[in-house]
Amino acid sequence: MFEAITMDVPESPIVTVGTTSNRGMSPEEVARLCVDKLMSVSDTAPPAIKDQAQAFKSDMEKVVAYYMRQAIKSDRTTIYNKLMDASHPELAEAIRRL
Repeated sequence: MFEAITMDVPESPIVTVGTTSNRGMSPEEVARLCVDKLMSVSDTAPPAIKDQAQAFKSDMEKVVAYYMRQAIKSDRTTIYNKLMDASHPELAEAIRRL
């Protein structure tokens, strides 16, 4: 079940634009954008706190990227199964090899 969450939106821009050439964005690139929206580190923070926050942010990027890769694998499994059910084994196998 999907449950919507309501939250206040900051006054600063909430959209970041990036480009790639002949490919979509990698899970690591999307994870970085995600974590940048979830967390910021103040330039005026004490050095020890700033370093700890940056390390935590880096760890968050790795966790988000990992689960994005898992979601991609899961989606490919779903597509593979739907193609097999629709009697398209060659196409299903091509998707599985991605």
